[in-house]
Amino acid sequence: MKNIHAVTWKENKWYVAKALEVEVASQGLTEKKALVNLKEALELYLEDQTKVELTPIHKPKLQDLPIQINA
Repeated sequence: MKNIHAVTWKENKWYVAKALEVEVASQGLTEKKALVNLKEALELYLEDQTKVELTPIHKPKLQDLPIQINA
């Protein structure tokens, strides 16, 4: 069994859940449903992998990063 970190946020009426160790994301109408859907998507994604390579993530921290966008 492996632990995978996930980040969640709300976009309009949907919650989005994204894994940090692999490029897999899902959504749901609640945060809980988005995480359940992400877990299912991860299991499906990883079941066909002969060698699972997860990017090691240690103590993830969400931070704001101000950037300038020229339109």
